Amino acid sequence: MTVLYRLDAPARAVGRAFGLDPGADPWPGGTVSAMSFAPVITAGREEVAGPRPQTRTPRRLIPRLWGVPPPPSVAEPGARGILTVRNTESPFWIGNLRNSEFRCLVPASAFMVWGRPSPTDGKRRALWIGAGDQPLFAMAGVWKDSEVPSFALLTCPANAALRAEGRETMPVILPSDPHTHDTWLRGGWDRAQGLVAPYSSSLMQIG
Repeated sequence: MTVLYRLDAPARAVGRAFGLDPGADPWPGGTVSAMSFAPVITAGREEVAGPRPQTRTPRRLIPRLWGVPPPPSVAEPGARGILTVRNTESPFWIGNLRNSEFRCLVPASAFMVWGRPSPTDGKRRALWIGAGDQPLFAMAGVWKDSEVPSFALLTCPANAALRAEGRETMPVILPSDPHTHDTWLRGGWDRAQGLVAPYSSSLMQIG
């Protein structure tokens, strides 16, 4: 499971890359760990009550906590937040995924996974994975406002490169096409769920 990723760009650079006004987001660039705040991109409708507006709201870059509090029925004292969505049909997630206002883009420059143990010392290697065609890429995310404004990353089956490292899943990396980003943020679930797919091994940088 991914527990670290990097966003090696300040908020202003993220805004330029994704065509939005970063506002006053203070993100300076750096590493994002579980249960810490990081910027995500929303469709600009965090107040979702009422009818959908006739005009398109501008995208927003806002800070949210990486790790959605688990449902009360399974939460234990001190339980950590849920970092990833593996089952998109889960009742805990499906309502948010079907309503596009709750989907978000999670900008990143690389994510970390543990690779196979080294043949020399038996220790697992920390692998940083980037997208060769996108210095900054968007991972598919979903947000909730329970106790705290939080988000989780969607995962999908690992591609061939990560399967070779013993991984079963990987974060969903979206293509660079702005129309694809718009589909994830605003499209119906019938179209958006088609984006939950492995990124091409040939486009990945593993270091």
